[in-house]
Amino acid sequence: MRPIRISLPDGLVEGFVSNGVRRFYSLPYAAPMTPERRFKAPQPVERWEGVRDATKPGPCAPQNPSAPMDEVDIEALMGGPSADGPDYLTLNVYAPEQGGDPRPVMVFIHGGSFVAGSKDAPVYDGSAFARDGVVCVTINYRLGIEGFLPLDGAPTNLGLRDMIAALRWVKANIALFGGDPGNVTLFGESGGAWCTAVLMTSPLAKGLFHRAICQSGHVYISRDLSLMQRLLKRVARRLRVKPDRAGFLSVGVDKMLAAQAWAMLPSLWFDMRDKTRRDPSFGITRYLPVHGDDVLPEPTIDALAKGAGREIDLLIGTNTEEANLFFVPGGIRDKLNRLVVQFFIGRAIPRAGAALRAYGLGDKGQKPGHVMTRAMTDLMFRAMTRRTAELHQGRSYVYEFDWRSPAFGGALGAAHAVELPFVFDTLACASGERGLLGAGPPQALADQMHALWIRFATDGTAPWPLFDPVERQIYSLTSQVAAHEPVMPAAEFLP
Repeated sequence: MRPIRISLPDGLVEGFVSNGVRRFYSLPYAAPMTPERRFKAPQPVERWEGVRDATKPGPCAPQNPSAPMDEVDIEALMGGPSADGPDYLTLNVYAPEQGGDPRPVMVFIHGGSFVAGSKDAPVYDGSAFARDGVVCVTINYRLGIEGFLPLDGAPTNLGLRDMIAALRWVKANIALFGGDPGNVTLFGESGGAWCTAVLMTSPLAKGLFHRAICQSGHVYISRDLSLMQRLLKRVARRLRVKPDRAGFLSVGVDKMLAAQAWAMLPSLWFDMRDKTRRDPSFGITRYLPVHGDDVLPEPTIDALAKGAGREIDLLIGTNTEEANLFFVPGGIRDKLNRLVVQFFIGRAIPRAGAALRAYGLGDKGQKPGHVMTRAMTDLMFRAMTRRTAELHQGRSYVYEFDWRSPAFGGALGAAHAVELPFVFDTLACASGERGLLGAGPPQALADQMHALWIRFATDGTAPWPLFDPVERQIYSLTSQVAAHEPVMPAAEFLP
């Protein structure tokens, strides 16, 4: 390991080289979130004197600690404790040591239900991408109340504005790290995938990236501003402040985070359904991007259908058993009864009973919680992923991740987030007795997926046919074969 310095327009930074990879941690793409800058659009980077230390991770966005799982260690996915401080609108850069032609650039947006996560989680280590010739960037952004609650008198979609600021930084600076600013792929998982998809439709992000990879996320996620304002008023009443910037600045961050967590709890009082009686988050999160501003002028699904983002190549896909991550830990899936299942799905879509019956509710031997998990996997993730590919007027490839993790006695399966260590080729951090992947996950699958992501980021192609609504070719990542997939029952109950 040896130090290396790069002179950026805002000052000199020192990272280090290890195993042929240059690493720079927590480079600022916007000014620190000091009190006078909170609940405002991201401000330009402040110049610094001397050498900025970029050899270790810095703070992440304020958030509540992730709830531990007794059976598995999730720190690899969510990150551990980080330093406190306002300087968290930052990014990591992983770049090949050797020079040569400009390299493809991949910019990753982490997930976490829009309220949690960090660019520094071990699973997101971009070293393998750099090892294989890509400049990889991972970013932080504002979360929860700070990033997605539309306070009166404050800009909306601040989390998305942070992402756009990071992309602008990449366009202006990535050539200094050997990257090609004309070949940028934006990719993300879960909440990060939803953000990637909606940014395809944003006029403010136009031209800042050229390809998109959405892992377990799609374009149907933005909420009407008035709906999120109802949530704002409830949170403000909880804090006993006015629903504006001054009101939220008057309470400490810890108190604000407590209210943020309170609003995430299951409750009869939070109805986040829109005019069609649908909630695209299915109660998993309250905090989502809003449409009706300069970032997302209209519902993102409508914008995509009208041709927004047609110039962007899209690779999009899901895991076969997404919802297992939410209901297998703690044995929740086995405890749910029919009444609870119908109520839960009914808070997200109309005709919930019919949707659940289409997945086997009421059939002999079918446990309600298992039926709901299968239905929710398709309703929340898989069906709308295919719908996004149908609506996108550019080139779309659709994949399915179907390797089953043996965690939780084999019950976890191909759950949400299980594909991440394969994409980043970071299997070691999620393997072992308490790892999400169990012992001995297949390195060959990681090699194949990692190479596929790089191929797509390099030239926008994949080794199977483009998606169209008739042939419906879906690529299995385990069998490495594309095949026709019939329209799934969930499609009848979605936009």
